[in-house]
Order: sequence, then C-alpha cells, then structure tokens
Amino acid sequence: MSAREGPVGDRPAAERPAADRRAAEWALESAAAAGIHRLAIPTPFQVGRVNAYLIEDSPLTLLDSGPNSAKALDELEQALAAHGHAVEDLELLIVSHQHMDHFGLASILARRSGAEVAALDELAPYLATYSRQSDLDDAFAEGVMLRHGIPPEIVTALRAVSAGFRAWGSAVEVTRPLADGEELRLANRTLKVLHRPGHSPSDTVFLDEERGMLLAADHLIKHISSNPLLTRSLGAEPDPAGARPKALVTYLESLARTREMELSLVLAGHGEAFTDHVAVIDERFRLHKRRAEKIGGLIASQPRSAHELALELWGNVAVTQAYLTLSEVLGHVDLLLADGRVVEVEDAGVVRFAAV
Repeated sequence: MSAREGPVGDRPAAERPAADRRAAEWALESAAAAGIHRLAIPTPFQVGRVNAYLIEDSPLTLLDSGPNSAKALDELEQALAAHGHAVEDLELLIVSHQHMDHFGLASILARRSGAEVAALDELAPYLATYSRQSDLDDAFAEGVMLRHGIPPEIVTALRAVSAGFRAWGSAVEVTRPLADGEELRLANRTLKVLHRPGHSPSDTVFLDEERGMLLAADHLIKHISSNPLLTRSLGAEPDPAGARPKALVTYLESLARTREMELSLVLAGHGEAFTDHVAVIDERFRLHKRRAEKIGGLIASQPRSAHELALELWGNVAVTQAYLTLSEVLGHVDLLLADGRVVEVEDAGVVRFAAV
C-alpha cells in the first residue's frame, strides 16, 4: 500500500503569531526576488496543498507538479499565468521524489511543453514503470502489515484503497537523470543535487549555495514532521522473509547532514518557507527521541506487535491510517533495536517486540 501523508496540517494564518506570519512572508518575498515562486497546488490528501516551485531562469524550470487531476492542472495553469507563463513555456521539469502529489502531472506537462524531465538517477526506472512499481509497493506493504499484526481484513481493505489512489500518479520518462552530488546548471544559478532518503527512498533536495537557499521538498517541513514512510528500496523486489528498510534511522541520518549546511532559507514541499532549519531539525530529533522513549515504555510493560503499539498510541487512527501509523511505530522501534533495548520475537508469523 502506498502510504499517504499524515493527518496533521498547518495552522490557519490567523492563528499563528504575527511574527511567524511576517517571517513567512519575508521568506517568500526573498525567494521571489531570487526568481523562485511558490505555487500551492491542491491535492486530495489530508496533508493539503503541495508546493511546486517555478524558477524563472533559463531553462524555465518547475520543481514538482502536483497530483494528476483536472483541478490541480487548472490551478497550476492559473498560477503560471499569474507569473506571465503557460505550461507550454516550461523547459525543465524536476521531480523531487516518488510520491504522487509531487509528480502526478509531470507526464502531462512534459507532453504539452516538450520540457526535459530531471530526477534522481535511481528514481528514473520507478517513474517510467509507475504502475508496476505500485504493484510491488503494495505487495511489500501487505507483507509488512501482516508480519506486524495488522488483521488480514484491514490489509485487504487498505490494498483496495491504495489501488484507488493510483490514478493521482502517472508514469513519466526521465530524460535527464541526476546523480547525487551533481550540479544542475541554469543560466543564473547552480543547484546542487543532494540525495536525502528517509521520508521516501528517493528524496532529493536542491541547494543554491550562492544564495543559501534549499529546495527541500518533503525532506524538511516546518509545521509537520515528515513521515519516514516504510517503503521498499528503489529497484528491490518485496522480501518474502519480511526484511524491511530502516526508514527513520535513514531519515535521521539525512537530517543530520542537512543540519550541518549553511542555509538562509528553506523552501518546503508543504506549508511555508522558513529560515531556522537548525532549530526545526533539533526539534525533530527531540520529537523522535520522546516517541521512542514512550514506545520503549509500552514494550517494557509487555511484549507487543507494532500494530498493537499503534493502537495503544493512536486508537482508531491506527485502523483508518494503519500503514502510516505502522511506519511510525516501526521507525521508533528500530531506534530501540539499534540501542539494544528491545528484541524481535516471532510467533506464528507475527513479530512482537519485547524489552531486553
């Protein structure tokens, strides 16, 4: 099952402190002065709108696109027109990662504009064979859910929901594969390509070192913690033995690398631009440490499966958003496993975690 974004969202502008609103406005004005414009595109997902970024340079560039829907396309066209452009003017499309709210319209935009499509080289086969990759993602997720205690009837229902979501994405051919560390040169700026896996295996951020600006997509968002979704490794077949990547461990390692960067501005995939990336990342570290401690306490009281832990933490949300909450629990259990504080105990094909 392709997991969706979390149920939390940004606070309405009127509820945020005036200083926060001014800082956000200043951040967008600074980006616009550098020729980067945020285009907030509607999605059907609980995370709300997704940010595409129009970079007025040569080639005329769009980072991410929004999901594959008529409403998203209509609003994208209106947003482009507000800056004096049309879809047909686009010359370069960049895909930040493999989630459909970020690449769903890319195929339509490329067909209409003739633009090059750039993405991480490891992501290119996934985007080109999107339907088959979705099948593999679903098979992987089904195995993980059953192994970690989600009842079969819920797994079946979630697989049907996932199949219904697929139309929000669409296969697209990457004509300009990008290597980690490569420099993407435009006429008036150079964007350094940096692979930052964790939220997804393909998360890619783009750094304008001269201006200290980071196009971060979903790697780092100010108002919500990016979900380290449990996802099949790029190019891997589902493992019948139930082996899984350690998404949260990987994500925290990626955040640590981003923390060391000198940045004046972060342009995120959802919500507002912001300046204080070190403070945001440090709060993420604290959040994940607190959650790991809480889950460790639950396991210490009695062995539990990951789904049982999710039910204890979130109640019915762990049913309606079972894969999202399962990813959250397993990520934090991986931190406890790495510290030697818990062990896995398998019984009749279901894994439970017990305190050491």
